[in-house]
Amino acid sequence: MCLAIPMQVVAVEGDGDVAWVERAGRRQLVNMMLIGPQPPGAWVLTSLGLAREVVEPGQLALIEEALAALAASLEGDDDPSRDFSDLQPK
Repeated sequence: MCLAIPMQVVAVEGDGDVAWVERAGRRQLVNMMLIGPQPPGAWVLTSLGLAREVVEPGQLALIEEALAALAASLEGDDDPSRDFSDLQPK
């Protein structure tokens, strides 16, 4: 299973087929051919060196919450009633 991570476009190379993206100080060059050129400042989901989807602000907030909950879970600091509350039975 691959996890796509949101990263922000910081620079576009050439005609936009590749772009530099960054997250938490980590920078990498990704292929943009699946989604087309994106302007600096745009957020994209990346996986295995490919930008797979443009992320809207509302989606980005939900993804960031889920990634924070996952990190807390991996550190043993999870609280199911707080984290992933949308998955709890009603």
